[in-house]
Amino acid sequence: RLWQAPMAETNPGTASSTADEGKKEIQMKEKDVKTSDKSKGITFTQYKGEHQLKYIQSLIEKDLSEPYSVFTYRYFLNNWPDLCFLAWVDDQCVGTIVCKLDRDKKNRMRGYIAMLAVDKNFRKRGIGSKLVKLAVNVMKEKKANMVVLETEITNQGALSLYANLGFVRDKRLHRYYMNGVDAFRKKLWLTPPMGH
Repeated sequence: RLWQAPMAETNPGTASSTADEGKKEIQMKEKDVKTSDKSKGITFTQYKGEHQLKYIQSLIEKDLSEPYSVFTYRYFLNNWPDLCFLAWVDDQCVGTIVCKLDRDKKNRMRGYIAMLAVDKNFRKRGIGSKLVKLAVNVMKEKKANMVVLETEITNQGALSLYANLGFVRDKRLHRYYMNGVDAFRKKLWLTPPMGH
């Protein structure tokens, strides 16, 4: 079962009429997606805007073999900001996930994990797993049937992380990455596959 961030309680029957009440409402919504693991000193937040792009770019560029232009990041972040999360230790961004959600050829909602990176100094603390779970939970709320991704066949850490979260190998993609390395496409079914 995937981990779900705790939600703040709100009363939908009350309408805010003052600026202070409006600010409280915004803060409550931010709490909906902010969670922390006090024992590890890690806080997870949803993407809040362009000012956080530099943190995401920095982590991805250090970690992934594919070079991405700023337009690629903006494509995902501007269209699906609710599917991007960041992990923080104090004021340092130590992990991020960038995703999207759209319809596949059979008109089913399909989530896609485009990028996942955790700072090398903060690995083996469950940060990557928690980032994936946060994003997948949002995809489930939006009625996704499945989540897909690609990862290098040589990336044992990522293969293990995704396997532990229930992703299965779908197919091998030969010379998928610019560096010539093959990829595995992996899938996580959120609803039973059609025909089963």
